[in-house]
Amino acid sequence: MSSDIAVKISGASKCYHIYERPRDRLLQMLVRGRKKYFREFWALDNVSLEIKRGETVGIVGRNGSGKSTLLQIICGTLNPSAGTAQVNGRVAALLELGSGFNPEFTGRENVFLNAAVLGLTKEEVTARFDQIAAFADIGDFIDQPVKTYSSGMYVRLAFAVVAHVDADILVIDEALAVGDAFFTQKCMRFLRRFKETGTLIFVSHDAGAVTGLCEKALWLDKGRAQVYGPAKLVSEQYLASLYESEPRKAVGGNADKGPKKTSRIPKEKVVLPDVRSALINRSSLRNDLEIFEFSPGESAEFGLRGADIVHVSIVDADSGSTLTYAVGGESVILRIEVRALKDIEQPIIGFSFKDRLGQTLFGDNTYLSYQDECIVVQSQSTFIGEFGFVMPVLPRGDYSVAVAVATGTQADHVQHHWIHDAIIVKSISSSVSTGLIGIPMQRIDITVHDDARVSD
Repeated sequence: MSSDIAVKISGASKCYHIYERPRDRLLQMLVRGRKKYFREFWALDNVSLEIKRGETVGIVGRNGSGKSTLLQIICGTLNPSAGTAQVNGRVAALLELGSGFNPEFTGRENVFLNAAVLGLTKEEVTARFDQIAAFADIGDFIDQPVKTYSSGMYVRLAFAVVAHVDADILVIDEALAVGDAFFTQKCMRFLRRFKETGTLIFVSHDAGAVTGLCEKALWLDKGRAQVYGPAKLVSEQYLASLYESEPRKAVGGNADKGPKKTSRIPKEKVVLPDVRSALINRSSLRNDLEIFEFSPGESAEFGLRGADIVHVSIVDADSGSTLTYAVGGESVILRIEVRALKDIEQPIIGFSFKDRLGQTLFGDNTYLSYQDECIVVQSQSTFIGEFGFVMPVLPRGDYSVAVAVATGTQADHVQHHWIHDAIIVKSISSSVSTGLIGIPMQRIDITVHDDARVSD
């Protein structure tokens, strides 16, 4: 196998024997293949895959499509029934929850056990233990049996181990779905850094996550490879297949003669940007957003610290009061308060609003608005950046706001203070049916013509 190939799967298949009754397994042993007391289930059927060093490959597919089976073959924990699997480099995997852990051992003991399985010596684990414990951030639970852990704590510890074993190939199988918002953001930042030097294989039901993180993707269906290629193309085809497989409801009813135009809310009653706002905001689909308070020191941060971000809040655009709850579609102001620790010239304050996978949904900074003005902030002075916008309608889930202060220009600047997860926003309910965010719909109509009438 070429040295620039990390993983090469050639015609891999995996067959399981399914016995209807326990005694059939014994009978099969006695007849020595002269008769079959089982039925075959092909979890994987003639799959070929080649991943180059440094590539990031996503694997998508429904439950039971063979994703986990393929990963286990890559990791060497499962042998294929046919075909071959070649791997060039050290593999670290985060597969099903708790795999590789002894539930009776403490977290500390499992760190040494799991890291040893992944190829580290006891001396290497000892040298890295403090970093692993800090990454997991489970406090005193590190010395408690892992059988007492929540699913989120399992993932924290397992991910912390695989993040510190200097793997060449990292395999992640849906494990981040149970993590909290802060830890998921931390993991996604690690994965984005790992992509720069290592090979990443990422499995998810979320086609958007695969598109945002991966260069290529493989779509598996019923154990067979459907498409392997650019992540965006594969994800689009996979989503299309999901929609096509959904059962369609029959449409019935009578149509009056002549064109008919129908709007869910009469135009003369619309007072908000989205024509459905009044209807949605009276229903359970109202986009209720919980905003968590800024907590200095709890989020990852960096910078030269010529200035410090001391407070971040989302406030009501009319009253200026700090919001702990908001509704998608209403006007808000993101307020970032900064203290200069030395004389600052031409400060730039900015923010990025991200989803749980670390993908930036929107953001902005103050540079363009003030590029023609000479602003000097003296040491120990406070300055505030404010961004007024309409809060987008967000699908249910966790979001975070990263904030930063810098000096210089848009293209050439120095970061003084960057906080990754300054504020966490949790979308509790939503009317968004597709996409990363919802935008106001100013008009939604249906026009029915005579030749398109629906009859009984």
